[in-house]
Amino acid sequence: MYKWHAPAQASAGIAAAAAISRANGASRGQIMELQRAMLDILGIDGDHMPQEDADKVCPLVHHFAPGLYAREILLPAGSVVVGKIHRHAHINTISRGRVTVATEFGTEELVGPCTFVSTPGTKRVVVAHEDTIWTTYHPTEENDLGLIEQQVIAPTFEAYEQERLKWHG
Repeated sequence: MYKWHAPAQASAGIAAAAAISRANGASRGQIMELQRAMLDILGIDGDHMPQEDADKVCPLVHHFAPGLYAREILLPAGSVVVGKIHRHAHINTISRGRVTVATEFGTEELVGPCTFVSTPGTKRVVVAHEDTIWTTYHPTEENDLGLIEQQVIAPTFEAYEQERLKWHG
């Protein structure tokens, strides 16, 4: 996740996300451009915010059960988040809060409580209008977060598309 929460940054991020929203969604390129702009403003040279920094802005809680990992994140009101690319369909629950979500498939407002299934290959821009608790659920026997991320997250759209072609021909 790429998170933005300082007030000036949040205002700029909300403006950028709003521009994407008016277009009824965002292309993969627009989402990647927003992510790069957010990282540039934060002074981050790499392609993602270090997890320890991200956790300070949007705290995570990890839950493990036999065969299942759940990742719960608190998105503070005013935060703008660009999510990662998930390899597989998975269940999401918004326990509370209100967000606007833009993807290449369109833009929608989600209000908790709600539960939905994510489409594989989706990368989201999320604007939190209220403090929001969002949980994703992933089938795995792993307890190591690094290994879970390797299983669940595609590093790029190109990598995702190559994997998809390998799986589906």
